[in-house]
Amino acid sequence: MPNHLINESSPYLLQHAHNPVNWYPWGEEALLLAKQQDKPILVSIGYSACHWCHVMEKESFENEAVAKLMNAYFINIKIDREERPDLDHIYMDAMQAITGSGGWPLNVFLTPETRPFYGGTYFPPAKMANRISWTEVLQQIHHAWIHKRIEIEEQAMQLLQHLEKANTAVLPQKIIPKAEDDFFDEYECETIAHSLLANADKQEGGFGQAPKFLQLFSLQYLQEHYLFFNNPQALQHVHLSLLKMLQGGIYDQLGGGICRYSTDVKWLVPHFEKMLYDNALLLQLCADAFLQTKNAEYKNAIEKTISFLEHEMKAQAGGYYTAIDADSEGKEGAFYVWERSQIHAILGEDAELYCLYYNVTENGNWEHTNILHVPVSAGQFAQEHTLNENEFIQKIASCNEKLLNERNKRIRPATDDKILLAWNALLVTAFCKCFAALQLPAHKERAIQLFTFLENVFSNNNFELKHNYKNGVARNNGFLDDYACFIQAAISMAEMTGDEKYFYKAKDYTEKAIQLFSHEDDTFFYFTPAGQKDIIFRKIELYDSVVPSSNSIMAFNLLYLSVIFNLPQWKERVNSMLQQWFPVYQKYPGSFAVWAILYQRLTIGLIEIAVTGNNIIINDINQVYLPQKILQAGQDSSLPLLKGKPLGGDTYIYVCKNYACQLPVRTVGEMNKMLKFKSVD
Repeated sequence: MPNHLINESSPYLLQHAHNPVNWYPWGEEALLLAKQQDKPILVSIGYSACHWCHVMEKESFENEAVAKLMNAYFINIKIDREERPDLDHIYMDAMQAITGSGGWPLNVFLTPETRPFYGGTYFPPAKMANRISWTEVLQQIHHAWIHKRIEIEEQAMQLLQHLEKANTAVLPQKIIPKAEDDFFDEYECETIAHSLLANADKQEGGFGQAPKFLQLFSLQYLQEHYLFFNNPQALQHVHLSLLKMLQGGIYDQLGGGICRYSTDVKWLVPHFEKMLYDNALLLQLCADAFLQTKNAEYKNAIEKTISFLEHEMKAQAGGYYTAIDADSEGKEGAFYVWERSQIHAILGEDAELYCLYYNVTENGNWEHTNILHVPVSAGQFAQEHTLNENEFIQKIASCNEKLLNERNKRIRPATDDKILLAWNALLVTAFCKCFAALQLPAHKERAIQLFTFLENVFSNNNFELKHNYKNGVARNNGFLDDYACFIQAAISMAEMTGDEKYFYKAKDYTEKAIQLFSHEDDTFFYFTPAGQKDIIFRKIELYDSVVPSSNSIMAFNLLYLSVIFNLPQWKERVNSMLQQWFPVYQKYPGSFAVWAILYQRLTIGLIEIAVTGNNIIINDINQVYLPQKILQAGQDSSLPLLKGKPLGGDTYIYVCKNYACQLPVRTVGEMNKMLKFKSVD
């Protein structure tokens, strides 16, 4: 007999729809029932690609005896964190305040008023080492609720007050704004770069120790730092990190696509789940890296990653799916690993060379199996073994195709087939960057098709956005990250196409975001829209985690559009955000790298570029690596950068600052000579 999740669309919730636990989705029915029955609420939060979520389901939530306790003592609610990131943020903060740590599955106990009072992550079915069993947790919480109800209610209220205070404390006290010349300082940019490089793994790339996440924004800061300050160490670390990732086991050497993180320092053993956002952000960085270095490795990575997205994550009706699970056949990574004998059976006489290149051994490199990885580049390998490089690369490609065809016969990991607006919008920006880098029409077409699909499906006539989509229905009001990423995508579309209509769209959605999400002091933004009734407080999200914080992307949007439409109040708001938050991202740039990127760009100064005449030249302009540019083309003479310029006839490029333009030039080569960056050709 299915539980109340059976009518949900989330793959994660549907995975639990046949548990004996009487799960409810988060909603009015369950919350009202908790008050009527005066029971505490158990909220269990996870996502479909979460390995330990699957483990706990199998061990506990599918157990009839455990379910009996849960159903007797609690109102049980399951939440897909990707559908309701607002609830995930709030209750993750609560658990971290209670235990000092976090993760998923996130299991939090609430009063009937939804105030948290206890929580944890994975609990084993039986007591293990220092971990209490799940059954013991249930019994102890029930006993405390019956016999110490007053203390629990007081504890919950104190915790809520702490969370609310911490949320407002994240906002520094209002400061007297400094003049731009006094605030933006090249020394601080160099200090931030030095801080990032001090935490860099100089041998294996990336930052810090295992587990190693991609930290692509820190790499982006260093990439731009090299452009602005000609610091070779910065670019060397970007190059080292990207190539180590792309050659490691964290990147699927057969099918393409990068996994969420590596469990070791060498990027060999990934946590095998693949997330859409990681691959979108990887594409963005590889496109910029190719623009800057023209390294063919980055071009290959772009093409291979896009091929993965098209074959494995694209929905037939439009949009791209959320994630691919780490597990198949009940085991993590089973879909991706190989025994040496399997490779010999498939490749025959080519197997020895193939195994040597990918370091495949009889004993394996992980749990007696082999994760394919590339210890040395194809060029170096060919040289060391006196092989023709091109012939060797072709042979490896042929072998990979044979193995991939065989792998596709295996039982595939599950795919979370809901479509999230924010993550798809990140991919629009990625496709725009890929077109700029490679000038392949297919990438431009992908960007246009995806943006059009997102606007048709997620938006209404009032510029209000929804958050997630499946089975023809868009659900849940959009959060700040949905608006921020979609606005950024519209700006990227305007840069790529030269069509000013995308700037007007970006402006309309920005005005709606300001209306729905602005904090009372009109500086930062709440994550949830005004009028959201089912949360205990409105959180302000500033941390650049595996995805950029919604506030930092909004700052980028406001800055760009302030120039396009001459809205100085929007630029002043960005300056206020950057100044108030400066002590944090200056001290902890690895955790707030997108803020640092924006600070560095403004320190160097924006480059305003206006194009009149034939817009086709913007393709050439976009092939120059200028991350701090504001690019305006089109035929609308009312836009400030185009005002007073001849819009018909010959093509001209104007390089400007604060709308004061130098004499126009006719070619990108002439434009480059106007620019003063040491590493720009």
